[in-house]
Amino acid sequence: MTHAQAGHNVPLPQEVFPIAYQRGPSGMGPRNARRPQSSGGPMRPVAWLIGVMGELLVTAGLVLGLFVVWQLWWTDVEGARAQSEIIAEMDWEAAPAGPQTAVENHGPPPVMAEPPDAGTLFAQMYIPRFGDDYVKPVAEGTDKATVLDTIGIGHYVDTAMPGDLGNFAVAAHRTTYGKPFNQIAELKNGDAVVVRTEDTWYVYKVTEAKIVYPQNVEVIAPVPGVTKDQPMPELTQRFITLTSCHPMFSATERYIVHGELEYWSPVGEGKPKELVS
Repeated sequence: MTHAQAGHNVPLPQEVFPIAYQRGPSGMGPRNARRPQSSGGPMRPVAWLIGVMGELLVTAGLVLGLFVVWQLWWTDVEGARAQSEIIAEMDWEAAPAGPQTAVENHGPPPVMAEPPDAGTLFAQMYIPRFGDDYVKPVAEGTDKATVLDTIGIGHYVDTAMPGDLGNFAVAAHRTTYGKPFNQIAELKNGDAVVVRTEDTWYVYKVTEAKIVYPQNVEVIAPVPGVTKDQPMPELTQRFITLTSCHPMFSATERYIVHGELEYWSPVGEGKPKELVS
């Protein structure tokens, strides 16, 4: 490391020698000795200021770079690890293994009550399009600090619960903090989004994707697209809505995926065919 890199890029004080030993040929004493002229003298304060500013800019760039690494990489590593630990700690009974898949039920499914407290874990989400090992925890609420940054997928309060009439709407990060919805733009119509509560599988199929502004909250209405100034029709369908930020590394818009319930099945009867590879 050079002297400048160590943060000491300032002019060293000039060495002072006893002027008595610096007599010139004229024999002039100290009081009559003339200092050498230097055209660069008046510029020294400016050069020092430029050097200090350069050091500050380098330091600021380093700090900013470290923040980006922490935000984009380390929070993702920690978030993914925390989400895996949460799934393990839920300790739900595994669905029976074997070649036979769960029977599809198309009648009204069982529906659990909405948790009263934010942060309460109540479901797991599987999306085969995102990989055979993709499973993320789902908790009540969409608060960034207590749910999205720490648990993963958050359920919009007062929207439908899994399998219920209306719109089961959830949100998750697309980048950082485990990025549960990182691949949301890869979902295609007909793809499965499987939600499991402790006792029941709910298999939804994607029907459409769109990009909207944050104020377009009608995407999570009981019937997606119905605004507050419009009458809400009778609920006859069971929707799911996934929301995340758009574009990547920005929050100016929202990426929205809608789906509808295809069927449901008790966990004790086996896995849905969509999860059997």
